Amino acid sequence: MGKRLTWYILAGLVLGGLLGWALNAAYDDGGGAGTKFVENIAYYLDIPTQMFLHLIKMIIAPLVVSTLTVGIAHMGGTGAIGRVGVRAFLWFVCASLVSLTLGLILVNLLQPGVGLNLPLPDVAASSGVDRSAFDAAKFFTHLIPTSAIEAMASNDILQLVIFSLFFGVAMAAVGERAKPLLDGLESLVSVMLTVTGYVMLFAPVAVFCAVARTLATRGLGVVGDLAFFMGSFYIGLFVLWAVLLGACYLVVGRRTGLLLRYLRDPILLGFSTASSEAAYPRTLEALDKFGVPPRIASFVLPLGYSFNLDGSMMYMTFASIFIAQAYGIHLDWGTMITMLLMLMITSKGIAGVPRASLVVITGTLSHFQIPEAGVLLILAVDHFLDMGRTATNVIGNAVAATVVARWEGGFDAPESPDHKIVFPSAPAPGADDSFEDYGKPQA
Repeated sequence: MGKRLTWYILAGLVLGGLLGWALNAAYDDGGGAGTKFVENIAYYLDIPTQMFLHLIKMIIAPLVVSTLTVGIAHMGGTGAIGRVGVRAFLWFVCASLVSLTLGLILVNLLQPGVGLNLPLPDVAASSGVDRSAFDAAKFFTHLIPTSAIEAMASNDILQLVIFSLFFGVAMAAVGERAKPLLDGLESLVSVMLTVTGYVMLFAPVAVFCAVARTLATRGLGVVGDLAFFMGSFYIGLFVLWAVLLGACYLVVGRRTGLLLRYLRDPILLGFSTASSEAAYPRTLEALDKFGVPPRIASFVLPLGYSFNLDGSMMYMTFASIFIAQAYGIHLDWGTMITMLLMLMITSKGIAGVPRASLVVITGTLSHFQIPEAGVLLILAVDHFLDMGRTATNVIGNAVAATVVARWEGGFDAPESPDHKIVFPSAPAPGADDSFEDYGKPQA
């Protein structure tokens, strides 16, 4: 079903785009009866997409808690957990700096905002983006859930990670007495992955409706108005892909090509839905089939979705400096580097914040006396850019889990597409699980 699902999603993407473009071209009359007709069609097209995203949200909490708790319990103690955590965060910090720096360099090379010469807006003008969540104190207090049930109900990934960390460490400390609970959670992992398979059957329809709705209401005109900015940003994303996969190749070797093959489904799903949540279950399955030990993938991946959003990182520097260029505001390199470091810190507190990238960009603009209303320049095309950011985030987190797995001793053998995740015991110190010891992956 894996290859067929990829083609079905791709078909939904293309057919949805054609339908949306046709509806916009035929009926959108700039605010009249035709526009209202298109808006009504878009309203109904949004229903299947929202149903699919709700199905995804339905499985996220039990999937994250079960896989992460079992993975931590199988690591064999707090020492192993700390080591994996430190290695993951080192990679996250390095990847974030690379993403931000690439965005800074490319936006200055390509200069997509130079020449627009937009008039400065009124000083009281607002972007309309809610910055209430942009608060360091709130972030740190929000880390700790007041209720595990509430964290599950709200699908707060960061709080679920904290709860699962405590729960998994406690299970490892209890030892044999926790085995029945551990067996139950392992069974829950298998059940949730089966449920994930059922949910993904709806993905092509959701993709078709999401793309059709977006193009029907916004049309290709809004893309054309900022085409150079969008094209420049996507060039940046492709460069970032090359850097991330190149770094993965240096650590993992030729097996990087196999990783990219297994990631086709989650990348395409993340791109077409612009939802990291939609791609999470498929990414976890892809890493398992590739051979990343479940105890590593289930630990690093949720952390990555909170702290390692490489595509979003690039977008923050790219969009912030583009807005300054559009208003003719000159920023020297010292100021831009200061902006980069500020984004490096503040972006780590945006997990779970709606339109998180725009929230951080808005706060950054005001700090450097750039009109925050400039966010409105990119708001119209933000959805199309979010598609690329999400796909990049999927690659970045998969690469992070793969690299950490290599640092932790190696990989399991690649599995067939029908394989279910199984959590083995922690590997013996010094064990060599290099890829060369295994045969070719099953077809």
